[in-house]
Amino acid sequence: MKIYESAVRKPISTVLIFVGVMVLGLFSLKNLAVDQYPEIEIPQISVITMYPGANAAEIETNITRVLEDNLNTVSNLKKLTSKSQDNVSMITVEFEYGSDLDEGANEIRDAVSRVQSLLPDGIEYPTIFKFSSSMMPIMMLAVTAEESYPALSKILDDKLVNVLNRVDGVGAVTVMGAPEREVQVNVDPARLEAYNLTVEQLGQIIAAENVNIPSGTIDIGNNTFNIKADGEFRLSDELRQVVVSNAGGRTVMLSDVAEIRDTLEKATMDERVNGQRGVRVMFQKQSGANTVNIVHEIESRLPAIQKSLPRDVKMELIFEGSQEITDAIGSLSETILYAFIFVVLVVMIFLGRWRATLIICMTIPVSLICSFIYLFATDSTINIISLSSLSIAIGMVVDDAIVVLENITTHIERGSTPKEASIYATNEVWLSVIATTLVVVAVFLPLTMVPGMAGILFRELGWIVTIVVCVSTTAAITLTPMMSAFLLKREGGIHTYRGLGVVYKPIDRALAWLDNAYARSLDWVVHHRRLTVISMMSLFVLSLGLLTQVPTEFFPPSDNNRIAATVELEQNVSVEYTSRIARQIDSILYTKYPEVVLVSASAGANSSDDAFAAMQTTGSHIINYNLRLTDVEGRERSIYVISDLLRQDLDRIPEIRQYTVTPGGAMGGMVGGAATADVKVFGYDMDVTNAVANDLKERMRALPGVRDVKLSRDDLRPEYNVVFDRERLAYYGMNSATASQAVRNRIDGLVASKYREDGDEYDIVVRYAEPFRTRVEDVENITLYNAQGRPVKLKEVGRVEEEYAAPMIERENRQRVISVESTLGAGVALGDVVAELNRLIADYPTPDGVDLEVGGTVEDQGDAFSDLLTLFVLIVILVYIVMATQFESLKFPFIIMFTIPFAFTGVFLALWLTSTPLSLIALIGAIMLVGIVTKNGIVMVDYMNLLVERGSGVFDAVIAGGKSRLRPVLMTSFTTILGMLPLAIGTGAGSETWQPMGIAVIGGLTFSTILTLFIVPVLYSILVHRSQRREQRRLARQTAMHQAGSH
Repeated sequence: MKIYESAVRKPISTVLIFVGVMVLGLFSLKNLAVDQYPEIEIPQISVITMYPGANAAEIETNITRVLEDNLNTVSNLKKLTSKSQDNVSMITVEFEYGSDLDEGANEIRDAVSRVQSLLPDGIEYPTIFKFSSSMMPIMMLAVTAEESYPALSKILDDKLVNVLNRVDGVGAVTVMGAPEREVQVNVDPARLEAYNLTVEQLGQIIAAENVNIPSGTIDIGNNTFNIKADGEFRLSDELRQVVVSNAGGRTVMLSDVAEIRDTLEKATMDERVNGQRGVRVMFQKQSGANTVNIVHEIESRLPAIQKSLPRDVKMELIFEGSQEITDAIGSLSETILYAFIFVVLVVMIFLGRWRATLIICMTIPVSLICSFIYLFATDSTINIISLSSLSIAIGMVVDDAIVVLENITTHIERGSTPKEASIYATNEVWLSVIATTLVVVAVFLPLTMVPGMAGILFRELGWIVTIVVCVSTTAAITLTPMMSAFLLKREGGIHTYRGLGVVYKPIDRALAWLDNAYARSLDWVVHHRRLTVISMMSLFVLSLGLLTQVPTEFFPPSDNNRIAATVELEQNVSVEYTSRIARQIDSILYTKYPEVVLVSASAGANSSDDAFAAMQTTGSHIINYNLRLTDVEGRERSIYVISDLLRQDLDRIPEIRQYTVTPGGAMGGMVGGAATADVKVFGYDMDVTNAVANDLKERMRALPGVRDVKLSRDDLRPEYNVVFDRERLAYYGMNSATASQAVRNRIDGLVASKYREDGDEYDIVVRYAEPFRTRVEDVENITLYNAQGRPVKLKEVGRVEEEYAAPMIERENRQRVISVESTLGAGVALGDVVAELNRLIADYPTPDGVDLEVGGTVEDQGDAFSDLLTLFVLIVILVYIVMATQFESLKFPFIIMFTIPFAFTGVFLALWLTSTPLSLIALIGAIMLVGIVTKNGIVMVDYMNLLVERGSGVFDAVIAGGKSRLRPVLMTSFTTILGMLPLAIGTGAGSETWQPMGIAVIGGLTFSTILTLFIVPVLYSILVHRSQRREQRRLARQTAMHQAGSH
């Protein structure tokens, strides 16, 4: 008993099984989180090492190179890049996609612990830092304040950070740019010398006074009491009363030799929000948490927090991740809805019966809901990719049901009872239905194996479509016949044209006319076979000419209302100067760009030494901008146009040395955002590589379509170096270490102890007062003391020299590198720029020891495109195998596969007409076509075979088979095309990403369907006719021999 037969005979079990599956699916849907993208683990691990006070060159030699030599042994390593800058070494280990990062992290820990002994003393243990997409901030607030500004960090800590850290799913709340309080002990060097004291001694005395020591317990009578000696400073003023010396019977207080200030530390950063002083608050979520829920929860608590804050403290949103997500998800749900309506309409028009339409539409929800079970089982989320997969699948879901149902109605019209018809008609087509599904699976399953970034994005696509299509096939050969047997009426096929039926009169006529016209043209084509094949082939060859006209890019950009910019001035300028320029840029933004709602600018370096700070480019001469714009619908100019205009404005400010404007925001590099093309210059000698890089920079500026050309490394910058004379030092009984430390304590400051208040700790810092550390002479006049306490001026044992040093040294795969970076303008194809860069490099006269290479998004694009090509070949082979096994013949699959090239003709035509670049997404669309296009061929060939087996002549079979399969073929194509239409038109947020795929599929399918209807019958008749003639000749020969033998 075949599966479809038992389904018709046992309707209750069939219905209940499907109901059960749907219940499970809806349960999963209820528990799914909503997010923008699937959790993406970027296969990178960073090793960050802090070495305070060292410059870039020292860090490179002592830390970076030592670590790199050992990290090079980690397995699955793709490349090793490092940055050595003042105080910090940051090495990034990039793994092959798909490697296990936990294992990688463990290997890195082992490697680091092996070299622990070789690293210099006084460094902190290297931090190992793993990236994933949940680290991207999901929300950023700007908090501005007037008179409460000095206490802002304390206020926010108590009122905002602690409250919001308790929200479920919030990973971290970071306040950036808040002023930190510190207690300063500003020493007068002349007074210190008079009393024969040193900065180090003051530090020790302060630390010794500020203590709290538990002294055990004491029993008094029956009670036990704790005893403690608590000498901690209650108020910062108590520091004044600290006695520092009793020389000559005279008490010297701390306030006699130093000025004590309880104040804010010197600002290294100037944060402004819409021109007001403020800070940025950044929220990160825990991995796997639901972004939308967290953001809503935070937003619902903000009003209450705002009430508890002082009156002048205002909160403003810079960006939040949920709006983008809900918009994108909303517009995709809409897309799915439209696709559903279109599909229903097509079926209604072609079948002309509401009952038949109902039966077919039942397969849509059943199949789509199953995909939620998969998402739930794999801990995934409802995101842009899983929903797009559904809108891609919706047109393919009904195909199988249409083929089955169409055949059932044909049988009913010939006079069978619905029940017989259901079983008999399903029997005719069920194998070809399963074969078409296997073909689609053969196309989509390999998508789950694509490596790299593309693989992460398309794994879900592959799985979801595979699952949905398999379920829909199962429904088509069980649910559809079962429902047909009970719902379809015997006489339902003929329209009476009464009442509402009038609508069907023109439709029926049109369909009948189409059938006859098609039969007539088939007849002509079958008798002019050669001409048909040759003209079709020449058409295909011509379309290959279009390939040169279609530009390529990696990932279609999308407009998300954000722009980020980084502006660099000349090195060594002060923060105050930088912030003056920032105000100048602000005013340009306010006057020229009404679309900008919020301007968040931070000038200067981030003082905090957390890992996040090490990743951002900050410095006293750098300004970072985050701009928020009004929604896409509400403005004329896109973020790309505005970025281009902004670049022109920045060009006009003479103080700016270089800048980068990133449409889509700093985090938008992977998803939308601008593509980058870089030239990397490898070589050890910095002067040589700098010269080459600067020359290349000028040459690249001349290339069309390239924007923001800049160097990844700043020029050498001046700095002062204190050089000690070792003999002199030895003569006074001192060494370089103590002498250098002494210089550091006087200028940078010595953290003597911590001052505690309300559970928070603040540093007590002892250093020379500001007026005594503003000139080089001040450094030379520092008094050092030897072990015997004998004073020596610094200029007696050393000198201060001015020299140039690199602020940052970058390395890639253990070689020094400097990149000439550039971003691409709007609508410029990556492929063209790369070709130009390659030409530029090929003719470039490189000096000895210098290598050039092209990098940037290009590397990813090359990887992804080659992966997809291999994938394409694999898919074609798989599809051929599936069909050859089904037809048990090698020539039928060939006939069907012959339609694939025409699909590509259609793709190139569509992309060229709509001037859409060929991106990764469009390529995926083209690959999907392999499965969709072959479906039509299979249905036709399968039916023609059936007719030939029943004894028709080849030509009759071709014409009759073609005519009877015309409607199902047109219907399945139309449902898929219309299912894709909402994607291709693409309105709403995030739609730009999927547009190329919709366009590619629609173009390819329209074109190839029209050609399939003719080329398959022609090839079929040629091949089958030949084999039949051969067979006849063989039989004739046999009979002739037989007769000759019997004589």
